[in-house]
Amino acid sequence: MEFLNVAVELSLKNVENKQGGPFGCVVVDDTHGKVIACGSNSVVQDCDPTAHAEIVALRRACQEKKTWDLSDCIVYSSCEPCPMCYSALMWARVKHIYYANTRQDAHDIGFQDDALYEKLRGKTLPMTTRLLDSRALDVFKLWNEQSEAQDKY
Repeated sequence: MEFLNVAVELSLKNVENKQGGPFGCVVVDDTHGKVIACGSNSVVQDCDPTAHAEIVALRRACQEKKTWDLSDCIVYSSCEPCPMCYSALMWARVKHIYYANTRQDAHDIGFQDDALYEKLRGKTLPMTTRLLDSRALDVFKLWNEQSEAQDKY
C-alpha cells in the first residue's frame, strides 16, 4: 500500500507543520500507476470548510487531467472520507477508495462525521423547494437541449 503510506505521510506533515487537520489524500491514475495529485486538509488555513484533503486532491487531479471524470483513478486517503468528500468522489466517478483511519477513529479525536451521517439520514436541515420553479426549470431544459450529445454528470 505504497500510495496509502503517502497519504498518511501527507497527514503527518500537515500536523507537524500546523497547516491543518490530520488528513492526506493521493489520487492515482490506475492505468499507469502514477500519482496525479495529492492534497492535505487546509480548512483552517484557507478559511474554507470544503478544503478537505480529498477535495483538494480531487480539484488538483481534475485540473491536471483537464476533466471532471476520474473513473480511471483510485483514491488513497489517510481517513475514511466524510459525507462531503464521499459524495465528491462519487461525482468524480473514482474507481476505488482505500483508506487508513475509520470515521470512528476520527470521531475519537473530535471530528463529528458521525453526526453528519445521522443528519443526512434524517435530512434535518430545513429546505424550501420549488421557488421560481418555471424559470429555474427553463434553465434546466436549455442545458439539456444544449448538451444532449454530452455525457451528463
